[in-house]
Amino acid sequence: MAVSLKSSGSFCSTPPQWLHSTRDRILYGYSHSNAKECTCKKTKRPAPLCVKATSTKVELDFNDPSWKQKFQEDWDKRFNLPRITDIYDLKPRPTTFSLKKNRSPAGDENGTPMDKWNGYVNSDDRALLKVIKYSSPNSAGAECIDPDCSWVEQWVHRAGPRKEIYYEPEEVKAAIVTCGGLCPGLNDVIRQIVFTLETYGVKNIVGIPFGYRGFFEKGLKEMPLSRHLVENINLAGGSFLGVSRGGAKTSEIVDSIQARRIDMLFVLGGNGTHAGANAIHEECRKRKLKVSVVAVPKTIDNDILLMDKTFGFDTAVEEAQRAINSAYIEARSAYHGIGLVKLMGRSSGFIAMHASLSSGQVDVCLIPEVPFTLDGEYGVLRHLEHLLKTKGFCVVCVAEAAGQELLQKSGATDASGNVILSDIGVHMQQKIKMHFKDIGVPADVKYIDPTYMVRACRANASDAILCTVLGQNAVHGAFAGFSGITSCICNTHYVYLPITEVITAPKRVNPNSRMWHRCLTSTGQPDFH
Repeated sequence: MAVSLKSSGSFCSTPPQWLHSTRDRILYGYSHSNAKECTCKKTKRPAPLCVKATSTKVELDFNDPSWKQKFQEDWDKRFNLPRITDIYDLKPRPTTFSLKKNRSPAGDENGTPMDKWNGYVNSDDRALLKVIKYSSPNSAGAECIDPDCSWVEQWVHRAGPRKEIYYEPEEVKAAIVTCGGLCPGLNDVIRQIVFTLETYGVKNIVGIPFGYRGFFEKGLKEMPLSRHLVENINLAGGSFLGVSRGGAKTSEIVDSIQARRIDMLFVLGGNGTHAGANAIHEECRKRKLKVSVVAVPKTIDNDILLMDKTFGFDTAVEEAQRAINSAYIEARSAYHGIGLVKLMGRSSGFIAMHASLSSGQVDVCLIPEVPFTLDGEYGVLRHLEHLLKTKGFCVVCVAEAAGQELLQKSGATDASGNVILSDIGVHMQQKIKMHFKDIGVPADVKYIDPTYMVRACRANASDAILCTVLGQNAVHGAFAGFSGITSCICNTHYVYLPITEVITAPKRVNPNSRMWHRCLTSTGQPDFH
């Protein structure tokens, strides 16, 4: 991803190939309106675009020998975590979170004394967000900052318990809310947040029912939570607290938070929910409330920026590939069978790509990041003809947001403000049937849409572990005095990121990435242009 920087002049930079639309190029810092042919002064190599980035965060001149230092200073400023101490003059106290009570007074089995037990994260600990040094902007998946793809360190805050905290646990009232749609692992995160809060000594823990709606809807009362109550909720899918989309004005939600005397709010949700959490955080700061707002990234689409993955994604992929395998069996068992599976992916094709890879049975994978045509010499339908002729059957996997440019747009939005997508699955089913009927070739189309089966199941082992750690770290972050942050995993390490940095745009599949190339190798599909 190209960073959003403002240059004092134009600079040479090659936008990644996957930024194929004007909107994407602008979102990621490239502007067509400023494009012109140019040559990089340092390397004397021609660069396809000379661009001005769109943000005003920092001015950079890549001819300035100190540009890296300026970039890193700006990076540190952007990724510095907001804290309640920014508005309150608070003195920290020793943490009440300790596993020493479970250790013998003499020390552990290696003879390490209790007072030397090292279970805390230093506030100055950092993790690298990026670890690959690309030698060229043309390398597969390259994410470059300058035209020469220089290596620049990008550090983010490591997550975990600190030795000092900024709340008195016995005085804390903590609330948990789950927003948006269902997702595997919601109950696992709720459970771990409650467990960890009680380990700190918090006794007043409540759940807000049915998303942000629970803050203002009459008749919806907060739900007292305890270890005993949530101990087994991870054994089922769904949300123990219920979910909903949309909500009241931010001011009304904060009014409710203030009236309920909530000190910590843990928000589980995706991009829209994170934006809402950040708005709540900003309103609390504006009112100078001592409230820590901490988010946990929940989306089966895996479409939140900077993170390795979000919880629920692994389980969704596992369930989705079961649907693909069913489509494969149906297609192979029929004469000229075509299995068509539509998977979720509102703005990205991660589920479709990973499910296609994991099943190993997909002949065509269609995602929103890669445009395609259905008709014509190089269209999908012509390729399906070839597959039926050569192997007798085929399987197609399509993400719900793929091919929207081929459909009539409804213009409607849901309660969260998301555009309601036209149904690409039904459209393709009808087009395939019509096409083969017109050319006089029999085709037996089996259409499967496992959307709600994918969302409603219990988290698998991989997601359960991720949920456990994210939930625990959310509590550690709140007690450390952070607010307006999200607990996530980056480059295999658990970290905290400012919410403002992860909601700028949805994460999307990079068609120049190695993973997409692997998917193409697996399916053997051509370029549908």
